[in-house]
Amino acid sequence: MSVTPMELTGTSAKDTSDTRKRPIRTRGRIPLNIVLALLMVYFLIPFWWVIVNSSKTSAGLFGGGSALWFADDINYIGNLVDLFTYGGGIYARWLGNSALYALVGGLGATVLAVLAGYGFAKYRFAGRRAAFAIVLGAVMIPMTALVIPTFVLFAQVGWTNTIWAVIFPTLLNPFGVYLMNVYARDAVPDELLDAARVDGAGEFRIFSQVALPMLRPAIVTVLLLSVVASWNNYFLPLVMLSDNRLFPVTVGIGLWQSTASTYGAAGGQSLWSIIILGSLVSVIPLIIAFLTLQKYWQGGLTIGSLK
Repeated sequence: MSVTPMELTGTSAKDTSDTRKRPIRTRGRIPLNIVLALLMVYFLIPFWWVIVNSSKTSAGLFGGGSALWFADDINYIGNLVDLFTYGGGIYARWLGNSALYALVGGLGATVLAVLAGYGFAKYRFAGRRAAFAIVLGAVMIPMTALVIPTFVLFAQVGWTNTIWAVIFPTLLNPFGVYLMNVYARDAVPDELLDAARVDGAGEFRIFSQVALPMLRPAIVTVLLLSVVASWNNYFLPLVMLSDNRLFPVTVGIGLWQSTASTYGAAGGQSLWSIIILGSLVSVIPLIIAFLTLQKYWQGGLTIGSLK
């Protein structure tokens, strides 16, 4: 009785065929991996440029050296001291303003999005479809298009040049409402809510003790997106605020940039170092937030994908 090599190794013709196909499947991914690697480099180069040039003095920035590598004299500490002492320490106040606008606006937008999204997903009421259609339509409207009408409205009630002129418009997050609606529709079973009602639980208790824990990934995602949008907000506070002590860090750095461009070589060179370092410092809280909440927001961004 003869024994084939396949029988000795315990493999079959099907296994051999599958093994032959695997390299072809792997080779098909190589172009995609190359494209992804190029995109990663494309997005990381500006961030690397900020890291490198925030360590340089004015002479290093305008001395003709490589823009993508460090100078001989790394001056992070000196630039950091200049950053937080320039203009009487106004940069620290701008950071505090950005934190206030982002936390209050982001938390408020998240609370409203959670309540509205859960209501649209789990309750039936008159006008529900029309109201949700309006929410979807609002997703398509850019916030910058509403800044001027909002400014006119707030000017009539005397809210311009106040923190409320920045916080109140950020409380409306139609995209967050949509995300919460999609997630709550599948993550919170109707049978579980009905069982809680049969046991005598009220609607508030059902929402807080049954639904809310299940919505945690979506809540963190909406919170993170709302906070980032509020932190990076530029045009709204630029239009609403005239007192530089109320500026967020985005508008403040823009003010320094226009000053440096105006003075040019006469006095702008010394300002560019702290502008670049200020830009780097301003993104560090966002990086920390993303890394800390990574496991939650990655799961929340995939909401509805398995339906």
